[in-house]
Order: sequence, then structure tokens, then C-alpha cells
Amino acid sequence: MSTRNPTAPPTETTPPSLVRRLPVEALGTFWLVLAGCGTAVLAGDEVGFVGIALAFGLAVLTMAYAVGHVSGAHFNPAVSVGLAVAGRFAWRDVPGYVVAQVAGGSLGALVLYVVASGRSGFSLADGFATNGYGDLSPTGYSLLAVAVAEAVLTFVFLYVILGVTDRRAPAGFGPLAIGLALTLIHLISIPVSNTSVNPARSLAVAWFDGAALGQVWLFVVAPVVGAALAGATYALVTGVDRRGTEIDGDDRVG
Repeated sequence: MSTRNPTAPPTETTPPSLVRRLPVEALGTFWLVLAGCGTAVLAGDEVGFVGIALAFGLAVLTMAYAVGHVSGAHFNPAVSVGLAVAGRFAWRDVPGYVVAQVAGGSLGALVLYVVASGRSGFSLADGFATNGYGDLSPTGYSLLAVAVAEAVLTFVFLYVILGVTDRRAPAGFGPLAIGLALTLIHLISIPVSNTSVNPARSLAVAWFDGAALGQVWLFVVAPVVGAALAGATYALVTGVDRRGTEIDGDDRVG
């Protein structure tokens, strides 16, 4: 008969429960939207594309180090789906993560709206860091161009995540590599689509813009497709098969 105390607190090696992980996913996505989209809306004219790209990368990097040990620091529905396809995350936890990420990101956008609207002359017509194609693309890229960019860049992003979470990768540098990868992705694609690669980020700001909301389906579908393809091919391409080793609070993205 076991003498283990059922009321004892979990040890450091016990993966955090889903109830603990979901608020952290919401918090991380909240910070991603507030920091990244906030830089674009509040300081975009001053810092330019490079500054906005750095803001998104730094948001992921800082939160991955801060709370990645709890939830795995996905902060992105496409990442959760891609990891599940790769066998690195439990499918049963995907719906909860997605809801938490969308809720957290939307709250971040709401806070951003309250702050931004506090300046005289603010108008959503001037832009709210929304994603789009055609007339809503920053420089007029077509639906096809945007779809390819979003899918391919999310595909590569997942390869980076799956690679840096390998036990053989240098310990402690995962968040740095992931943050830099997201920065580079934004440098490439801000002129194309304002960069999504994250359905929660796109939905968060689209709620405030009817035109963007009409196009947001692409920024849900394309990143998820790209992430799923990465998850499905990573083991085949790299020869590294870590299915069953989950990226959650015990084996984190950060």
C-alpha cells in the first residue's frame, strides 16, 4: 500500500495541471498582442517595421522565459495544433489552449484599444495592427501571396520550435531562438500581411475592424495548415522522432 500523501503539493517534476496551464497561455498571448500590436499601433511611426518585428519577438521571448515552465509557452493556436500533429502535445488539451489563447489575445487587444483611444484624433481607420490581403495588405499583396507567406512562415516557425525543444539542443536557449525566429518572420512579412502566423493574434484585433474580420479566416486557416504540415513532416525530414514527449510545462517551447 502506498504511503504517498494525496494532499501533498506536486513535486517539481510533476507537469502542471491543465487548470494551471490555461491561465498562463492566456497571459502569454495577452502580452504578445499588447506588446506586439501595441508597438505597431502606439509607436509604429517611430520605430518602423524593425521595431515592430522586435516587439513581437521580445514578447514571446520574455514570456517564454517567465512562464514557459508552466504551460510550454505556445501562445498561438497554430503552434498547439502543429505540436499535436507532431505527437508532442496531447490533442485533448488543444481546445482548452486555443480558447485560452484567443481569450487572452482578445483581452490584450481590448486594453490596447482603451489606451489608443485615449489620444485625441485616434481612429480605427488609421489601422489597428490587423492582418489582410488585397486592399487590406500593407502594400497590396494578393490573397494567394498572403496565404503562401503565412503558411510557409508558420511551417518554418514550427520547425524551429520542434528543433530547439530537442533534448540535444543547447539548454536554455530555446526562447531566444524562437523569439529571434518570430522577429525574422515579421521582418519578412509585415509588408505582405502585417504578419499573423498566429490565429489568436489576428482574431484579437480583427474584432475591432469589420473589414479585417471578413478576411481573418485566411489568418486562421493558413497558419494552421503550415503548422500541421510541419508537425507531420518534422520527424521524416530530420530523423528526430520525439512523439510522446510533450511540449507542456514539463518539456516547454520556452
